[in-house]
Amino acid sequence: MTGNTPPAATAFRRGNGRTDRPPYDLDAVLEIAVATFNERGYEATSISVLAERLGTSKSALYYHVSGKEELLQRALDRALGELESVLEAAGALDAGAADRLESVLRGAVRVLVAELPFVTLLLRVRGNTDVERDAVRRRREFDHRVSQLVHAAQAEGSLRADLDAGTTSRLLFGMINSIVEWYRPGGALDDEALADATVSVALDGLRAR
Repeated sequence: MTGNTPPAATAFRRGNGRTDRPPYDLDAVLEIAVATFNERGYEATSISVLAERLGTSKSALYYHVSGKEELLQRALDRALGELESVLEAAGALDAGAADRLESVLRGAVRVLVAELPFVTLLLRVRGNTDVERDAVRRRREFDHRVSQLVHAAQAEGSLRADLDAGTTSRLLFGMINSIVEWYRPGGALDDEALADATVSVALDGLRAR
């Protein structure tokens, strides 16, 4: 995180001072911004476009955020913060490395389902701005810690030791990350069923016999 994000504002009115419609709070603004970034691309989305989507003026938007980069930072912090919390929770478990790895995989799927637009945006950043580069750095640190967990599970004899830990972790999260391309909320598959399926497919072929 860059740590320069101002405190969340409470709400602002849509339109030019109109008060006959409900106000947006910052969370709602962020959700609309993320949806627009995902639809149009971050670079192609201007503050004018966001203001139009929100039905407000640019000046009203600038009153609460410094610009679209702050919205991007808040969105990426939200996705990364949730994923990093999954790692911390797994690390606190009194369990073997393979069980902690399973906890990370299940938790990552739950975060993806709960924060689908935010994780989708995270997976699309390429490091073109300072905010994006920081997000890429944090993603790499996350991947590194998962790789360490795979290696620990191999060392304890729970997972096959003939596979490279880094490659294995990238393949595991390549499968999980692909969920953003096809998963649609409200379908027959909820987050728990999706987590069960992911763990089964991901780990059954990796467990030591």
